[in-house]
Amino acid sequence: MPTDRWTATFNATNWRISTFNGALLAAYFVPTWTIVAFRIAASPVQGFYERPNISVALYLSDTLRVAATDMTRFAWLLALGRLTVAAFFIVFLVQIARPAMRKAGECDEALGIALGIGSLISFAGMMMASQVGETAALRLHASELMLLLGTAIVLLVKRPARANVEIDAAATSLRGA
Repeated sequence: MPTDRWTATFNATNWRISTFNGALLAAYFVPTWTIVAFRIAASPVQGFYERPNISVALYLSDTLRVAATDMTRFAWLLALGRLTVAAFFIVFLVQIARPAMRKAGECDEALGIALGIGSLISFAGMMMASQVGETAALRLHASELMLLLGTAIVLLVKRPARANVEIDAAATSLRGA
């Protein structure tokens, strides 16, 4: 495809900032959280005591005094949560590949679910890291939480263009009535 035609087909107005930001987040969270989840699946105890999960593991073992067999179950539950977030990010990436879905904002649901579950996991990890005194894990979870919350705010504020037109038309009809 010639470059002039390619630049004409790739119009920057087709991409909303929340969609672009979500794609960048997916580029980070899908490989990172999938690798962490597979490390837990391969070896639950060793994977649970690595840096991304150490705050949860220490909080459960030291503060809540959870038994070793239950620690494995919690590790698998955390791995399932991380894989769920990665799966929703993948669904979001598949949906933004279709320009009609991307322009209409139909991919926002998958992104919203990934942001919600991911924020919950990162917030819980951050709170547990602050309780057990793990500063490296606290910084990691706080950074991930800020990434997720920033994208969620942009997603809520910057709606698709068609939705803005419909809202403006509804507001105009209410003023005229």
